[in-house]
Amino acid sequence: MSKVRIYTLAKELGVDNHKMLEILDGLGVSYKSVSSTIEEDTVELIKQIVEEEGAAVTGGGSEPDQSARTEPEQAPVEVQAAVQSGTVLSGTLEPAPGQLPVEGRATEAQPRPSEVAVQEVSAAAAQEIPHRAPVVTIMGHVDHGKTSLLDYIRKTKVAAKEAGGITQHVGAFEAKTSKGRIVFIDTPGHEAFTTIRARGANVADIAIIVIAADDSLMPQTREAIAHAQAAKVPMIIAINKIDLAQADPEKVKTDLTQLNLVPEEYGGDLIVVPVSARSGEGVEDLLEYISLTAELEDLRADPKGQFSGVVIEGKVDKQAGVLATVMVQEGTLHVGDFLVVGENYGKIKAMTDSGGARIKEAGPSTPVQILGFSDVPTSGDKVQSAKNEHAAREVIAQRASDRRDEEDARQRRKAQRSLEDILGPLGQVRTVNLILRADTQGSVEAIQGILARKETDDVKLNVMFAGIGAPTEGDVLLASTAEAEILCFSVTPSGAVTKIAETKGVEVKSYRIIYELIDEVDRLIKGNIEPVFEEQYLGRAEVRMVIRHPKTGNIAGSYITDGSFKRNAKAIVRRGKEVVYEGTVVGLKRFKDDVREVQQGYECGINLDWNDVMEGDIIEASEMVEVEQK
Repeated sequence: MSKVRIYTLAKELGVDNHKMLEILDGLGVSYKSVSSTIEEDTVELIKQIVEEEGAAVTGGGSEPDQSARTEPEQAPVEVQAAVQSGTVLSGTLEPAPGQLPVEGRATEAQPRPSEVAVQEVSAAAAQEIPHRAPVVTIMGHVDHGKTSLLDYIRKTKVAAKEAGGITQHVGAFEAKTSKGRIVFIDTPGHEAFTTIRARGANVADIAIIVIAADDSLMPQTREAIAHAQAAKVPMIIAINKIDLAQADPEKVKTDLTQLNLVPEEYGGDLIVVPVSARSGEGVEDLLEYISLTAELEDLRADPKGQFSGVVIEGKVDKQAGVLATVMVQEGTLHVGDFLVVGENYGKIKAMTDSGGARIKEAGPSTPVQILGFSDVPTSGDKVQSAKNEHAAREVIAQRASDRRDEEDARQRRKAQRSLEDILGPLGQVRTVNLILRADTQGSVEAIQGILARKETDDVKLNVMFAGIGAPTEGDVLLASTAEAEILCFSVTPSGAVTKIAETKGVEVKSYRIIYELIDEVDRLIKGNIEPVFEEQYLGRAEVRMVIRHPKTGNIAGSYITDGSFKRNAKAIVRRGKEVVYEGTVVGLKRFKDDVREVQQGYECGINLDWNDVMEGDIIEASEMVEVEQK
């Protein structure tokens, strides 16, 4: 029996994908995504359900009589009249004073009309926020065809402008497809993608990973996948160059399973699309999958809401001056608006769309090049609007104040870090993120094999990326956004990478002996396991005299009868069989000298944070010792 893809069936029946998935859930049919296939008998059953629902909506499909046809036109008049007389209650008609109830209409107590109206309007408003176009980034290994794929999409899907067909580079472009608008960030490469993320902004909704069919997975491919996974954005694999004689798309799919990425054809949920950036084969399928993924993500933005956006790139033009490409995420941007970026602001003098045309306003998911900033903003900077210049200056002043307060707080936290600050909330399974770099593939595999055996119930080791060769700037960016450590075996980072790592606060550690690297991993695991302490007995002392001291209080002149005493140890004072005090040994003295520890057989002065000690008391000391966990 032949199989049909879910989204194809939805398109054929004129049903949206969400509705189709609801029908499948009701039937108990399992699926991975809208691109999964279903059996022909299930298809027939779905067609019957859709037909029945359609018949129910149209009154069973029979030809209505004249009165039935005119009723919908009369209903609004009736409702309007009822509203004017104050008798509409939650969709029912209540008679006005002195009138008989309308037959068949409920007249029991209902919510007040104003309350019902507010509830209905607020619910409708939530649903009326329009969908926005998806923003897509393309990543992958060098020479696998990222730029060629973008160029093909741009040439075939971007409407030619009047300005001689010359498109000014603004860092992104909009493609018109049969499914609607798709926005592509045309600065391919995961470094740019992660640079934006490193500053706290997620500009892309979907990541396309381009893999050459004749080359399969390469180091930068693995890096790109790791960056997309760290960003937690949906991935679509585009297997490029399928028109080459040596192309082997099946090998690419098989290799992907080694990274725990299982294509749909193999029973997984990863969308894999074979394409050719040269001939255009499969590109339409790729665009359709992008639209389907965006539909499932339910991307929405309010064009009437408060403006917010992200800087994609900034540059200085010799003629125009400072130009910044901004992706509008919420609200609408207008020429003349004041914008605040970081601790700087500017007024929009002109806006250019991705086709090079001057525009006066831009809504959500629209990339625009802005003229009006005095300083070049950094990629990933968040942008917000201000009512006027005075408001913009106030925002900047507040941000500068917040930055200073945060720097002061950070310095204080360094001095007073609690256990929870270091380890995170207690009682949770913790994850140690690692990036591995080694001299050979054999070394990488050996280290990964050892690490797999190091995981415990409390700590999970997540190797985000493992590659051959020295660590790169991309590794540092990934580590900074994912809070990972970079461990190197038999390779060392360059000076430039080391400098960036120091700036980002990323640990890059190099080892020549594999056991030293494994010891470092053990330390990381130990640091992520809740420490277990137990009380350990230290010693016992007999109080033989009490010395009155005007500054430190009463000091117990004692003789150590067993074990030893340490400063800051836990102390219990027994008077006969009764415990009269529990506290701390705040000081120890031998003659006039302060000491840290006194052994059995010696006399000493024990200073407790308690002044009621008496001759004959017995003081027992103990300390909390961390128990080694195996």
